Amino acid sequence: MVSDKRKRVVVGMSGGVDSSAAAALLLEQGFEVIGVTLKLWPQDCVNRAEDKCCGPQAVMDARAVCHRLNIPYYLVDEAEEFQRLVIRYFADEYKAGRTPNPCVMCNEHLKFGNLLRKARALGADYVATGHYARVQRDEASGRYLLLRGRDLRKDQSYFLFSLRQAQLAHIIFPLGEQTKEDSREVARERQLKTAAKEESMEICFVPDRDYGRFLRISGLVSPHRGDIVDMEGRKLGEHEGIEFFTIGQRKGLRISHPTPLYVVGLDAAKNRVIVGGAENLEHSELTVERCNWIPFEQPSRTLEVTAKIRYNHPGAAAIVEACENGTATVRFREPQRAITPGQACVFYQGDVVVGGGWIRG
Repeated sequence: MVSDKRKRVVVGMSGGVDSSAAAALLLEQGFEVIGVTLKLWPQDCVNRAEDKCCGPQAVMDARAVCHRLNIPYYLVDEAEEFQRLVIRYFADEYKAGRTPNPCVMCNEHLKFGNLLRKARALGADYVATGHYARVQRDEASGRYLLLRGRDLRKDQSYFLFSLRQAQLAHIIFPLGEQTKEDSREVARERQLKTAAKEESMEICFVPDRDYGRFLRISGLVSPHRGDIVDMEGRKLGEHEGIEFFTIGQRKGLRISHPTPLYVVGLDAAKNRVIVGGAENLEHSELTVERCNWIPFEQPSRTLEVTAKIRYNHPGAAAIVEACENGTATVRFREPQRAITPGQACVFYQGDVVVGGGWIRG
């Protein structure tokens, strides 16, 4: 925790209980707090839930919390940047046969990129959010470390692995030591409007979890027929676009087969969905690219880590070997199911996030 309590901090206000509790805690710790909501969608946005992704209700709730706390509140239009940095990336990854992780990109470029620059323009030293994670400075190396949140059920450090030292040095996570119920209690005790607000576990711009429908009705992807083939290249059926499939998927294949089939590969060049049995989903090795290392610039040796290949993956023992051009090889002690190109693979040693990268196809 930052010791100088006279510092000014901008809190990213989503209209939820977590950011509300974060603002309240920082105010009581003596910080000068400013609330900011990033408006990420235009008014005519596609398929936006009214209470999510800076919808009208979320903005009203964030403003009401700031009014209750008697702190300044600003609504900042970032719709153009969100479209360019997150939505376009989201569609392009699916078109390339990869499964994107828009939350990581939004954190890196908007919440701790553009918002940090806005904070500096307001004379603020820090940006804070309601993420369940921790930042600590290692006195020996002088580097800032990213750690899991104390409440492992809510830990969000996976989505923050790509943050750089220049960002981590100016970030505060007030909820890092708390549980979700602790945060609700903070909001209840202070009579904040968001105290009982329902939590969302969805991608903010795909509130019904149907990302394929979002891609279609937003005009980002048009159906284009291709073949569904087995591991030997034999045609088993047809599809309307590889964008509507992801590794490990079983439903929606519309193929009659004596044994269960799963998506085991996506061939963007040939517009093919490749299917196989459950055994074809098991792999012991992967390559990541665009690695970000946090405790050091580059590991000097192989590392023993716990690696998570998706957010809800429990993590598995692995050996990581850093290679050239920002890549690394990850070798698991036991085969892992449905390793998915485009997803983040994040490395931990205990609670410390060592780094991570993007799974190469």
